[in-house]
Order: sequence, then structure tokens, then C-alpha cells
Amino acid sequence: MSTSDAATPRDAHGRAAASDLLLARVVREESGRLVATLTRSFGSLDVAEEAVAEAVEEALRAWRVRGIPPKPEAWLTQAARHNALDRLRREKGLRDKLPLVVSRPDSEPGEPPEADERLPLLFGCCHPALSPDAQLALTLRAVCGLTTAQIARATFSADAAVGQRIVRAKRKIGAAGIPLRVPEGPERAERLDIVLAIVSVMYSEAHLVAGRDAAADRDLADDAVWLARVIAQALPREPEAQGLLALLLFHRARESARAVDGELVLLADQDRSRWDAGLLAEARAALERAARLRRPGRWQLHAAIAACHADASSAAATDWLQVLTLYDMLLAYDPTPVVRLNRAVALARIDGPESALAEVDALEDALARSHLWHAVRASLLRDLGRDDDALAADLRALEHTANEAERRLLAARIEG
Repeated sequence: MSTSDAATPRDAHGRAAASDLLLARVVREESGRLVATLTRSFGSLDVAEEAVAEAVEEALRAWRVRGIPPKPEAWLTQAARHNALDRLRREKGLRDKLPLVVSRPDSEPGEPPEADERLPLLFGCCHPALSPDAQLALTLRAVCGLTTAQIARATFSADAAVGQRIVRAKRKIGAAGIPLRVPEGPERAERLDIVLAIVSVMYSEAHLVAGRDAAADRDLADDAVWLARVIAQALPREPEAQGLLALLLFHRARESARAVDGELVLLADQDRSRWDAGLLAEARAALERAARLRRPGRWQLHAAIAACHADASSAAATDWLQVLTLYDMLLAYDPTPVVRLNRAVALARIDGPESALAEVDALEDALARSHLWHAVRASLLRDLGRDDDALAADLRALEHTANEAERRLLAARIEG
């Protein structure tokens, strides 16, 4: 056999990489929709989610060997449906659902055909009866299609713990009869805030990687932005959905300047020419759509603060008075210690470090285990000429972070 007739290891590796990339795209775009469809068909989120997860594993093995099928979405759908039927046939307690599968319609009566099926699934995964950890794990698994190992890595949890959270969450949804639907009225507003918070946590988790590199977990960050887009497009009259999308896009636009050659670069020191102009324009458009709806909320205010930084040509040109005013408004919607800490940073630019330090010290009980609290406090102490106290605060900050890039940044400040 000539070398031209044989597949080289490099060819095989390239084929596997191509199939993995395509599978990741298909899973992101189709898994949530497929889980929702199978849940409606089979009457069980557990059956649907497990069937889709098994289909993804099958696709990963088969596509690497036999190549990518002509219609990958249809392949994944057929495999998942086959897995669900197999499980119903195998498990005695589920066999009575088999006759319902053929009789249940693919969509609910009166549901518009353009409705995004992922939205009811997402709202179900974020039901307030579930704990925040369970909401996040189940959303990442059922809606985004991440594996248990990926979720564990993203949330700094053990695989077994994540698996147990997912199993318990699905059981609770089944036992309590939690509906997979988008609620209406006041209930919808309350639940939407939970949904948006979970997506925000997803994005934040992408930047908490404990490894040596400052770069975010790009897949998880992109999943969060993608999911924010799905929500904003499906709920165009919800200003907070537009606000969260804007916020994540502002942050994502700065990513290439935030992590350079594996090192973390603070906002004040970033090369703003590296910011993604396309993402910034999309972020501003989303924030403008939200503003036109004239119903302010916390995600819009977070995004407006991010817009202030994006609009400034340099750190020195930042409109800190506007930033502080926006933080004062934000406290009415989101009076959390982290928001108050960020407000103190803006306050230091307007009233000086002494006023800001008093605000920061008042947060000690809530944030003493946060490296950010210690780092902000160290910066203010240094501005006040209290170098020994600043050094002690930086050392405490170093103790409270596992991210190696952040540790290197703090170590450089300590040594300098």
C-alpha cells in the first residue's frame, strides 16, 4: 500500500478534531432543543436528558471513525430518540409511557411554531425549588449539553458531586411535577431574573479556572454568551434579557486584551485597540434595545457601567462620576457586597481613597474570604501611604486565590 492510500496519524487526528468541533457546535445548537422535544414526547426530563447525553457520546465515537454524517443534526436526533425508546422498553416503571409517545403531539396546542423550545426547558431548570448549584449544573447539562466532567471542571466540583446534583434535580422536577414552561406575569419576572443570574454565573465560572493561564474557559464563556443571545432573541420585550446580553458582550469584547500571553491584564492597563469592535457594537445595540423598553433593572445597569468603560478612550478618560451614579442606582436593584465593593472603587476616583476604604472595611464580614476584597483594600491602603498595611492585605489576597495568573499578578505587586 502506498503512502497516498493510507491515512496518516496526522490525517486521523485532523479528522477527529474536525468531528469534535462540529459535534460541539451541534450539541450547543441542538441539545437543549432536543431535550425539550423529547421531554414533551416521552413525558420525562430524566429520560430525555440521558438519551441526548448518550447520543452525544455515540456521535463522538462514530464520527471520529466513520466521518461526519451529511445531516449531523438529524443523526443526533435519531440516535437520541432511539435511546429514549430503548430506555422505556428496558425499565418496567417507564413502559406505561410507551403508548403515549406516538399519541403525544410534537408541540403544545396553540404554541406558535417559532417559539424556542429551549426556553421552557431553561425556565424549568431554573425553578426556585432547586438549589442554585443544581440550577447551574442542570442548565449546563440539559440546555448546553456539557458533560458531567466539563461541568465539574467549570464549577470546581468533583464529578460525582455534579452527577448527584443533576440526578437529584431531575428527580425533584419529576416528583414535584415542575412544569417545563415559560411562566407569565409576576412569576415570569421573578424566574427570568434567576435564569439570567445562572447565565451570568456561567460566564463568571469561565474566568475562575485554577490553571496557570489567564485565558478564560472559552467554550464555557461562549456557551454563556450564546445562551444570553437565545434568551434575548426569544424574549425581545424583556429589557433585562437585553441587558444581560449587552453585559456579557462588553466583557467578551475585552477578552483578548484581558489575557495576553497567559498573563492577566487589569482593565486600567489593557490595550484598548485589542478590544473587539464588532462585539462592542452588538453590546451597545442590545443596551439601546433595553433602554427603549423603559423598564430599568440590574442587568441593564451592570451593562451601562460596562459601557462607560468601553466608551472611554483610556482609563484616565473614564467618566467616573457617571460610573458612581450608575452604581448608586444599581444598589436599589442589586445591593450585594460585590456591587458595593465595585462602587467603592469608583468612589475612590471621586472622593479619594479614605472615603472608599471606609466603605470597603464595612464589607469585611461579607467578603473577608474574597481575594478581590483584600486586593482592593491593598490598593486603597497604598494610595494612603500605608505601605505595610497594603503589603499585608496583598498577602491575604494571595492566600485566597487559586488562579495562577492572578497569583502572579499579586506576587508582582508585592515584590514591586
